[in-house]
Amino acid sequence: MPLPADLRHSTREEVMFFDTDIGGVVHNLAYLRMIETCRTKLAGLMGMDLRGMADTKLYPVVVRTEIDYRRPATLGDALLIHGRLDEVQRARFWCAFEVRRESDDALLITCRQCLALVQMPEGKPVRLPW
Repeated sequence: MPLPADLRHSTREEVMFFDTDIGGVVHNLAYLRMIETCRTKLAGLMGMDLRGMADTKLYPVVVRTEIDYRRPATLGDALLIHGRLDEVQRARFWCAFEVRRESDDALLITCRQCLALVQMPEGKPVRLPW
């Protein structure tokens, strides 16, 4: 089954205390959690919903993350995470993300992640079905 040419999904997050350091600035790992939420929803649009993955034991696994921290988010900021399918290869695919502050549309983060489809529990890479 072919994928739509312009596959996108967006999520919204509010910066909470647990996302920040002592200075009230979002910690780098918190951004990755927010990106993972968006990526998981995007995977659902690609036919890899959570229930289906649990049933088939076929999971998209992150093998590379490239991230640029451009501006900080702070406690209480509303953030929009925009994700899109960027590139599909035989055994890997890339997703691209932007994290923007909702109040002023400031670009805070750009990120690309490479994923492989892996059959568990063997940990064997599988050719992409699209």
